Amino acid sequence: MIALRRLLFTLCCCVSALAQAADESTSLQFTTQRRVQDDDGRWRIAQRQMQLKPEETAVVICDMWDTHTCKNAAERVAEMAPRINQVVSKLRDRGCFIIHCPSDTMNFYQDHPARKRAQAAKPIKTEIPLKHWCQLDQQHESELPIDDSDGGCDTSADEQAKWAAEWKAKAGGKNWPWTRQIETIEIDGERDAITDSAEAYYLMHERGIENVIVMGVHTNMCVLGRPFSSLPMVYQVQNVLLMRDMTDAMYNPAKRPFVSHFRGTELVIEHIERHWCPTITSAEVLGVNSPFSFAGDKRPHVVFMIGEREYLTDRTLPKFVREELPDYRCRFVVADEDDRNSFARLEILEDADLLVVSVRRRTLPAKQLAKVRAFVDSGRPLIALRTSSHAFALRSGEPPQGHAVWPEFDRDVLGGNYSNHHGNKLTTSVKRHPAAKDHPILAGIPADEFTVASSLYKTSPLADTTTVLLTGRVAGVEQHEPVAWTNDRDGQRIFYTSLGGPQEFEQQAFRKLLKNGIEWGLDRE
Repeated sequence: MIALRRLLFTLCCCVSALAQAADESTSLQFTTQRRVQDDDGRWRIAQRQMQLKPEETAVVICDMWDTHTCKNAAERVAEMAPRINQVVSKLRDRGCFIIHCPSDTMNFYQDHPARKRAQAAKPIKTEIPLKHWCQLDQQHESELPIDDSDGGCDTSADEQAKWAAEWKAKAGGKNWPWTRQIETIEIDGERDAITDSAEAYYLMHERGIENVIVMGVHTNMCVLGRPFSSLPMVYQVQNVLLMRDMTDAMYNPAKRPFVSHFRGTELVIEHIERHWCPTITSAEVLGVNSPFSFAGDKRPHVVFMIGEREYLTDRTLPKFVREELPDYRCRFVVADEDDRNSFARLEILEDADLLVVSVRRRTLPAKQLAKVRAFVDSGRPLIALRTSSHAFALRSGEPPQGHAVWPEFDRDVLGGNYSNHHGNKLTTSVKRHPAAKDHPILAGIPADEFTVASSLYKTSPLADTTTVLLTGRVAGVEQHEPVAWTNDRDGQRIFYTSLGGPQEFEQQAFRKLLKNGIEWGLDRE
């Protein structure tokens, strides 16, 4: 009898495992990104894996019109539309419900079966009304990080004047030139729906849809305000995800905060991640390495890999990027909220120009660590902070099955020799190394000795290929230790500093050091 029970238990476990595997194979897999505010008021980046059932998921395409009042906006829509069509086609074939929402164009589609499908949806009363336009909740969120009071058009005055004259001549007295959704995005009359109203939610309710993936334009306007889009769907307690690489903003760099158009879009996306919903990218849908980026976005691509719990760099680095690196296209790969050793979407390293590592004693799945190794072996520049000297090393023991370590990373890549650190209560004093006073990474760094809060690492002796930039000392210890250095790895630019605690990120000297290091790594003046 006991043997029979064991057999039945084993069979049940096998059936359960097979069912789970089948469920995972049919579900949509995404790496979500959100900004989370901790009790101390600081924001951090949180990434985790999410699975969605296709039959419970709708895709909303927001206002991807055939043209626009702003010339540059129309051109970016046309550039993004082929990728959106690929994404929509994939998700439709997986079983998602596609809702096309080109506002103010319903007359064009009055006889289309997808339009009739939306009109047939039975209206329901919602606790929070789905108005024609949903205003931002000033009690719930801060003001938008960009000034779009001029309408946000970034086309030059002469070009825009000519563009406006052309479309107004054809608009027949209307205040807008669009007539339909851009043709590049295909509409399936048998499966899709077309609407620009609360009908979208009625359709979702009828089908038992709980997940909404929003894409389209513009993040600071229609994506937040339209009744079928992200903010209203959040109000209806839907699980909303914004596809952050399949969107754009109406932002003119001549207005606050005076950054590039593409950086302005990123700031609005960050606002949405903070206050409204997580984001995803199209790369996971299409099975490609990189998210979409506009051809006009020529900024260097910097990836920040963050996985440590001691020095809060999942908070300090995003803040640093926001304040110091507006001229860079920065992306984050953060240790999964549910698995400290997993870093999803490391595929983006393939087209990164520089990698910044802030990791402590993580044993990555072998395939993930191989992606980091491949980046290093490519010869592209790398910056490493504090605990990254022991980023992929364990103190003792073996890694979990299927995971890998890289204890030689410090020695072979950084040129370091981390062994331990001096006491946390000892004050660390830092100064320039005399031989490196003219090094570009030290430009703007105080000439006089200054103190830092982080404990002093024991890092000497360094490899012969290194150039020491800063040294540190603690009271009562004669030995000075290297605190920042570069390593010439067969021409590859490597910069490491054992600084990087939260207090350092409040010091202008450290912020300047890190920014200089990134610019030096990319060989930018």
